[in-house]
Amino acid sequence: MEGFTRRQAMSILGAVVVLLTTGTAGFMWALGETWHTALYRTIVTASLTGLDSTPRGGAAEALTIVVVLSGVAIFGYFASQLVDALAHGILGDARRDKKRRRMIEQLRDHIIVCGYGRVGRRAAEEFRANGDAYVVLDFGEEALAYAEEHGDLYVNGNGSDDGDLERAGIDRARGLIIAADDDADNLYITLSAKARRPDLTVIARASSEDAERKLKLAGADRVVTPYTTAGRVMASLMTKPHVTSFLNVLTSAREPNLSFEEIELRPTCGAVGRTIGDLEVARRTGAYIVAVGKAQGSLELRPSKETVLEAGDVIVGIGSPAEMAKLEALFTPSETVA
Repeated sequence: MEGFTRRQAMSILGAVVVLLTTGTAGFMWALGETWHTALYRTIVTASLTGLDSTPRGGAAEALTIVVVLSGVAIFGYFASQLVDALAHGILGDARRDKKRRRMIEQLRDHIIVCGYGRVGRRAAEEFRANGDAYVVLDFGEEALAYAEEHGDLYVNGNGSDDGDLERAGIDRARGLIIAADDDADNLYITLSAKARRPDLTVIARASSEDAERKLKLAGADRVVTPYTTAGRVMASLMTKPHVTSFLNVLTSAREPNLSFEEIELRPTCGAVGRTIGDLEVARRTGAYIVAVGKAQGSLELRPSKETVLEAGDVIVGIGSPAEMAKLEALFTPSETVA
């Protein structure tokens, strides 16, 4: 049972109306009482509060017994449904909370989305489409209701609280997106997260260039300013509409046939020390390497065949899902293959 339904409530109300109507009419007929006196007698009898006077005559006594038994049945059913609804609500919520906590505790290398407003929800939509594990951390009723509706794992809490970050699995996470509306909150959360996990990738939202500078000083690896980004995209759509639309589709998880992926070269990868030309990437995988992020921080766009790949480099490839799978296999570390 899942508590009261509208049909059950209407059934109980209908039964009460029928009982009161029938009892009133019966007492008017059996005892010759006025309608309001008969209604009063029916209510007092059905509610088990006692009788105003002992009914006279077999018909009145029989009707009294029927009204009493009907009242007991109706109110007994109502009480059982009420208890069941309360128990289901309390125990059901407790079971769901326990299950959600257990699922979060089992996560590894997930992403924490701190702040589930418009920016956080858009990021979660991309993660959901990509199949990336993530946990929402927020305390707003609307945000939590949205997370519940979309089946998101969530923690009811504040990112500035170390205990809430721990419950979200910060010690096991690979990244943290800080998307609160307040720059001061984002700054404090960044400081808390980096103090606990200096190696954690933190991407924060800022509303101004000054806030962006402060967040970077606090340790954020990347800072996104939605207003600046939106202005840049709008200008690009005006001057280069087709290029911008192509890039927006290409970098979105909604395009399943073509995507960008990043692959980091581990020291044990067999491709370390070799050139892109030696590996014959395009012929063997069908994918293309469009950029190589060097370990020292530089980014080489359109790398040539003579580009030597080194440990710590990050390869940016483009291709279909099947081609990207082959590309990842090509750069898989030796011990993983073994």
